[in-house]
Amino acid sequence: MKEYFDTNHDDVVSLLEIVQFFFHFITKVVLYVILILLVLIFLLFFFYFIDLLYNISSGENKPPLFDAYIIVSPSMVPTINVEDAIIIQRIEPENIKQGDIISFLATESYYKGKVITHRVIGIEKSSDGSLLFRTKGDHNNVADSSLVNEKDIYGKVIFRIPMLGYIRHFLSTYFGWILCIVIPFLYLILSEVVRVRRMISNKDKRKA
Repeated sequence: MKEYFDTNHDDVVSLLEIVQFFFHFITKVVLYVILILLVLIFLLFFFYFIDLLYNISSGENKPPLFDAYIIVSPSMVPTINVEDAIIIQRIEPENIKQGDIISFLATESYYKGKVITHRVIGIEKSSDGSLLFRTKGDHNNVADSSLVNEKDIYGKVIFRIPMLGYIRHFLSTYFGWILCIVIPFLYLILSEVVRVRRMISNKDKRKA
């Protein structure tokens, strides 16, 4: 009976160790992902402010070098989905090509004042020589009714982060902050404290 009990006890201990290992691993992955996102955000803001200071000192009025948006419309599905985050980079109008995805200030009455992200399907020139871009959402059946003037373009989409909007919404809640940030962080600290105490205890036993 004792041998049977010890065998089951060892199985339970092994199972707990496996669960602890996976929880520790997942916690580290989540925190590393958050850390990488924070570093990327910091770098974007760093270059943003450097470029902003340069524009101010030179008297130029250009859009930010980099910018980020959360997509709230399905007009670019499946290329860009709702709640995806996009990073855009400022680009000279003459470097924009057909097929590029750009973010621009809408001038249509319904969307006026909003930032739209659509694909360039045509390029024209106005009478004063400025470039005009015909755009269309990949999910839309028809092209946008108004041409986009080069002065209203904020930048070209360089990459997207899927579903970041959902993560942002979740982390903005009290429960999300506790579950994804505080608990994993406390767990890592406590596990490291326990590990250090075990090491110290083992050293004391060896000395004794």
